[in-house]
Amino acid sequence: MIRKHLTRPEFILKFLRVGVLFMIAFVFENCTTKSSMERANMTTLEMLSNPSYLAISYGGYRNTTRDIQPSVQDIKEDMKLLAAMGIKFVRTYNVKLLHASTVLKAIHELKLDDPNFEMYVMLGVWIDCKNAWTDLAPDHEVESPENQYEIERAIQLANQYPDIVKIIAVGNEAMVKWAEAYYVPSSVILKWVKHLQSLKSNGKLPSDILITSSDNFASWGGGTSDYHNRDLEELIQSVDYISMHTYPMHDTHYNPDFWGILPEENNLSKEQKINAAMHRATEYAKMQFKAVKKYADNIKKDIPIHIGETGWASASDGFYGSEGSYACDEYKQSLYYQNILDWTKKEGIACFFFEAFDEVWKDAGNPNGSENHFGLFTVDGKAKYVLWNLVDESIFQNLGRDGKLVEKTYDGNFDKLMNSVQVPKSIIQEKVPVE
Repeated sequence: MIRKHLTRPEFILKFLRVGVLFMIAFVFENCTTKSSMERANMTTLEMLSNPSYLAISYGGYRNTTRDIQPSVQDIKEDMKLLAAMGIKFVRTYNVKLLHASTVLKAIHELKLDDPNFEMYVMLGVWIDCKNAWTDLAPDHEVESPENQYEIERAIQLANQYPDIVKIIAVGNEAMVKWAEAYYVPSSVILKWVKHLQSLKSNGKLPSDILITSSDNFASWGGGTSDYHNRDLEELIQSVDYISMHTYPMHDTHYNPDFWGILPEENNLSKEQKINAAMHRATEYAKMQFKAVKKYADNIKKDIPIHIGETGWASASDGFYGSEGSYACDEYKQSLYYQNILDWTKKEGIACFFFEAFDEVWKDAGNPNGSENHFGLFTVDGKAKYVLWNLVDESIFQNLGRDGKLVEKTYDGNFDKLMNSVQVPKSIIQEKVPVE
């Protein structure tokens, strides 16, 4: 082997190169360590209030039935897509099925492969009344015996994955009275919240886990007074924060005072008209949030309130489509998402936007039903208009679902998209009768 003797300039250049590489490695390691330390020192409430910690509701089902459960590999694909978007919290809804435990296993394995992978879970516990989802009449004053299993399984998973499960939510819209198939009185939710808080106090649950219930704004006192009672007051005292739902999209049909085009907007362009209507929809959500805060502050001053669910479907053939309020399409969904995100980030409010991916099992008999189309991605992994800019930025490079890389809906053609978008009807102002 012939040795090459370095000249003085070559030696200096090589020394500098080694030094630069060393510094890069040092800075990278330091940044990684600092990032890990910052995460370790941040409480879950601080994460929820941090605009860098985006949240989303997640169901990984890809078929028209939940009998076909997503695999660990399926969910890993989804988690990588969500992480690329900056999502750091996902919300699940029950623990009876395998889905939630598979989500936790997938995140755990992703963290083993990459210690810097960061994803946390709001673990939902499904709560029903007696006879819910059966041919028998629901007994809303008595809870389902299966609720105890849900609670016990959630406790087991929270202790098995303490670095991932950061929130347990007791019930999903379980107290709101329009959930006629299964709702329970607030006393049932209170019972289980107090049980979980007791376990946390006794060291039988991780000390940093948050306990809440995720329910409609009216159930949290922001609506009519028939929800106001001592059990709700005690529940507000008992939860670590309030997780409230708001859905202006549904009220474009049920309570449409805010929805439509005002007379003074009739001369605006199509996009301007829609933007104005969606601005009012966002203000409607803010109004419901403020109503909950006003009620809750009288019971427990400055209790944190975050949005456990809000969303906007991209299609509907029912109340919200061309046969109804003209509310649902990808353009309006995108506007609502961005408006809500701008507001919640500014205010330090977590928002579990509903939802990550379309789930076609929800209205399996009606493919165009709105419940099937709340995702920011289609069921086959196409990015809806709300995410087109991220596709342009190559955020999803080499990522996809079921072997298909992410691509845009409508072939990325904005004009094609807008041709499918309908302007809401004009608001007809009622004339005051002359006496």
